[in-house]
Amino acid sequence: QVQLVESGGGFVQAGGSLRLSCEVSRSIDTIDTVGWFRQAPGKQRELVARIRPRGTINLVNYADFVRGRFTISRDNAKNTVYLQMNSLKAEDTAVYYCAADSVGSGFLYWGQGTQVTVSS
Repeated sequence: QVQLVESGGGFVQAGGSLRLSCEVSRSIDTIDTVGWFRQAPGKQRELVARIRPRGTINLVNYADFVRGRFTISRDNAKNTVYLQMNSLKAEDTAVYYCAADSVGSGFLYWGQGTQVTVSS
């Protein structure tokens, strides 16, 4: 079992920044992948970024629409995964979720989500 709690969402103007946090209930090193997803009204949930801890190395992937603007990272001491979001656009408005794939078999564990609203 893995519990995840997101925080850090809010309201920001276009061009601004936010940092989302995902607190994980166990050591990140014991989890295969942690991902950030988002879902905008009327749209399907989509993967934004994911991090795969491998010892001291992080394997990271980004969706094309955030590459160069968002950065995913982890803090093992705090069991927390972050999503730093810069140069935000109105189309980034969505509920952001973090999810965990504990054994490489899919994202089975989800947080409750945090709202990000970007005004144009």
